[in-house]
Amino acid sequence: MSTTEAVSGSQPIEMAAKSILLVDDSFVLRDRLALAFQERGFRVSVAGSYDEALIVFRQSPTDLAVLDLRMPGKPGMALIPELKKIHPDTKILILSGFGSIATAIDAIRLGAPNFLPKPADADDILNAFARVGSEIEIPQAEEEIPVPTLAQAEWEHIHRVLADCGGNISEAARRLGIHRRSLQRKLRKRAP
Repeated sequence: MSTTEAVSGSQPIEMAAKSILLVDDSFVLRDRLALAFQERGFRVSVAGSYDEALIVFRQSPTDLAVLDLRMPGKPGMALIPELKKIHPDTKILILSGFGSIATAIDAIRLGAPNFLPKPADADDILNAFARVGSEIEIPQAEEEIPVPTLAQAEWEHIHRVLADCGGNISEAARRLGIHRRSLQRKLRKRAP
């Protein structure tokens, strides 16, 4: 028996999965996604940290797992091999607001079939899992991994620090060593 999902574009995707683990320290995003997946007929488990995710997953392994890359304590990437040890058939997706090409490649090498930037909704996540059947080309270790530009690295760093400060621009500016108004000007610019 399979769950059929209608995704944006009205194309149904046959998904044999019936359960999903959502791991994110942002309870707002986690709860919104949990509700969306429950409405689609999934058994949903949630966790807010690495340790909590392991406890929940050991009690009831799931077919799918969506992991936040950056969380307090250990990151979502560290969960990939642990979840695979417990239930090797679980399909894993990394979700992050701070992704880079190198991080995405690392996630795929560890066993996550896909990497999605935030914000992502349930349909985006299901589409990503549906694409897993397609071949994913992973660069070999000898191949050169594209390096983000200085502007991209700065943009990611600023947003990472801002997230660490809970969105407090004054505190983020202090940690970055720049004036608050300079930070506000940088935040108004489009992402490189």
